Amino acid sequence: MSINDLDDYPWDKVTPFADRARQHPDGICDLSIGSPTDPTPQIIRDALVEATDAHAYPTAAGTAEVRSAIRAWYERRRGVAGLTDANVIPTIGSKELVALLPLLLGLGAGDVVVHPRAAYPTYDVGARVAGATPVAADDPAEWPEGTKLVWINSPGNPDGRVWSAEELRAAVERAREIGAVVASDECYAELGWDAPWDTERIPSVLDPAVAGDSLDGLLSVYSLSKQSNLAGYRAALVAGSAQLVSQLLKNRKHLGLMPPAPVQHAMAVALGDDEHVARQREIYRARREVLKPAVEAAGFQVDGSEAGLYLWITEGRGAWESMGRLAELGILAGPGVFYGEHYPNHVRLSLTASDDRVAEAAARLRAAAN
Repeated sequence: MSINDLDDYPWDKVTPFADRARQHPDGICDLSIGSPTDPTPQIIRDALVEATDAHAYPTAAGTAEVRSAIRAWYERRRGVAGLTDANVIPTIGSKELVALLPLLLGLGAGDVVVHPRAAYPTYDVGARVAGATPVAADDPAEWPEGTKLVWINSPGNPDGRVWSAEELRAAVERAREIGAVVASDECYAELGWDAPWDTERIPSVLDPAVAGDSLDGLLSVYSLSKQSNLAGYRAALVAGSAQLVSQLLKNRKHLGLMPPAPVQHAMAVALGDDEHVARQREIYRARREVLKPAVEAAGFQVDGSEAGLYLWITEGRGAWESMGRLAELGILAGPGVFYGEHYPNHVRLSLTASDDRVAEAAARLRAAAN
């Protein structure tokens, strides 16, 4: 297939529910999309300004400064030591990498791309654009021969699932048996809520406890959109096998996929400052502690959601019915059907709305329960 064969953008189907929610006398509580509403930290904004004299073309490989910051961050925050510049590159946000990875790896007709059953839809889109076949499967034993790329998302979007080191290690072993690359989307790894992830580090696929003594066939994808409120900067990165990173870099050079130079400097500063990340984490924790009990009081069951930026909820009825019920309360959610055919009765609520909108949504849910 070509890119022109893709379906209409699915979020257009949410427009009638958004219109209904906006009619609430106290306004809409938009919990549908995980776009940050909190300010970009001043230290990062200042860094961007410092680098605005960007008269020369940036490099696809990234500046020495940003690559050093990526390597140091992986060692400090993800427990992955020994990376070199050959193992890391910055990207223009993570969505472009997710969408283009099958193409950049040279996949095509006859190749299988595995992704989670509850999945960010761009995994599927990227496979189709490359002409490969997407398959939704969580159990490594179900990954078919012919699989060339496996997407793992931990913590997951939308379901908040965290893969333990043991589960990741089993997945890596299976992928290596069948000759597949494992790409682990780890964008929410700083946001663990339930035990043990409230105190323990969420594992990376590059962790030696997972990868062993080799990064062969492994890629870790990370974004600063949520932990640093940099969604508008399009600031992300990929790390892993030097051979795979070299292939990605060569093809990204041909396509002109170069993060802007000021953004690369801002990324380096953001990756080197853990304090703003800790503050933002506590903001999300507080919103979750307000919203989750209200959702449960209103008759919804919260599934998974042990980490990440979302509550994955169901009341045992079709997603569009739940969307309608919530819209009557002035609350806009994301329908579970957008994340695969396996979850027709779930909806997703985001924790990125402002404190007052989250509190208002919780109040409306509690009132509806009485």
